[in-house]
Amino acid sequence: MKFTKVLIVLMMIISLLNAAPASAAQLPLIKSFKFTPGDIDTSRSETKVQIEIIATHPNGIENTFIQVELTNSKNSSLAVQIYRTESPVNYALSEVTFRGDLLIPRDLTAGVYEFSASPIRNSYAAGYQYQTSKIYPSKIRSLVGGETGLLVRNNGSLNLIYETFIGPSYDSLRTFNFTDTNKYNSLNTPIWRVGDIFDPIKYFELKVPELSLKTSSQTPLTCSSSGTTMSFLSEGTCSFSIFTNGTKEYAERTITQSVLVKSKRIKPQLVVPVIANQKIQDLGKSIQINLPLAPDGGFIFPQSATPDICSASGLFVRLESGGKCTLTFQSKESADFLASDPYEVSFDVTRNPQTISFTPPATANLSAKSLALTATASSAGAITFETTSTGICSITGANLNLLKSGNCSITATQAGTSTLAPISATSTVMITGSLAPVNKTITCVMGKKSKKVSGTNPKCSKGYKLKK
Repeated sequence: MKFTKVLIVLMMIISLLNAAPASAAQLPLIKSFKFTPGDIDTSRSETKVQIEIIATHPNGIENTFIQVELTNSKNSSLAVQIYRTESPVNYALSEVTFRGDLLIPRDLTAGVYEFSASPIRNSYAAGYQYQTSKIYPSKIRSLVGGETGLLVRNNGSLNLIYETFIGPSYDSLRTFNFTDTNKYNSLNTPIWRVGDIFDPIKYFELKVPELSLKTSSQTPLTCSSSGTTMSFLSEGTCSFSIFTNGTKEYAERTITQSVLVKSKRIKPQLVVPVIANQKIQDLGKSIQINLPLAPDGGFIFPQSATPDICSASGLFVRLESGGKCTLTFQSKESADFLASDPYEVSFDVTRNPQTISFTPPATANLSAKSLALTATASSAGAITFETTSTGICSITGANLNLLKSGNCSITATQAGTSTLAPISATSTVMITGSLAPVNKTITCVMGKKSKKVSGTNPKCSKGYKLKK
């Protein structure tokens, strides 16, 4: 009976130890996982790669060695055991360094090899024991597909076999891990028609930014390649390749596509409605219009080119202001048709008329230099003035500047409002007379002599030169 009680107490203690809270029980931590060198070339000689793992736990580390494996994508692998560096071994040591060398043979296939290490356990002196999962190095470089591994080259070439691009997005039988799912999953199937162009970068995602997506044609009479896009020339089967070139880092990657190229798409002709002129009294109201039909069914809705005057929404056009309303109709492209040309339909929202009074003097003498202009409109709105008689007169605000004799044509304009039509009036002012001559004085020199000459057009006498 006493033995049974002791056994129960021991079981309770073990249970408490195994259920120790996270604050008391913890996993060993991997402080670092390094290997040197990280980039080797087996065409030269066998190479030793030094591996170092540092693990920590406050109550010590139990492992005396760690099994490290080096594996490539084809499951070719090498292995080595690396050992604790302290001597003698101290299992209570809170930070332990494991170190060893892995010999890389000359005949190892080029590529990226990934390191992994067996789990590490803490010392049971803590009263509990946890172990890590498999251990991997952290990122050490930015090379896509080779961020963490050992780069094994042959004569400088890494020959990394990697999905440098993924797609196409129109392949419904496969699921691709596109970075921008909204961009690629929303795309329709390309249009395989004579006269159309296929740009693979719209449907394939390049995973290695420094590379370029290329194309080549195996059926040049049906489709030709520009190097990056495909142009469809005639009906029939088009076979083409999409690829990234091989580089010092990456092996060439190629996929082949075969598509059936159909006849050329046509541009449809639209029958657009005629819309009668509207009255200014109907501002704020909406009128219903007839809609043209799209070539593959459905209606074509208008867009307003004059939103201040009219706005379009479905079957209706709302009148916002007086003036000329212009609507545009255009069918969209589809797998069978090109987009149509834009068609314009215009109508007037007739504004109320207004009058203008503009009666400048019939003549003006050049000696006056300027003339004030006045005009009035029945709307009492602001008047602007302009002239086409450049060189004879000019306008500054409401002032007419007299430049030389001749006929000066002046137009007074009131721009109108949303309910009033604009109005203008043109009059001619005859500018007469001439400007009084203006005397000028120049300095003439001959050697050390100088003299001044005055007049409307002064000139130096013989032997003298104009002083500059």
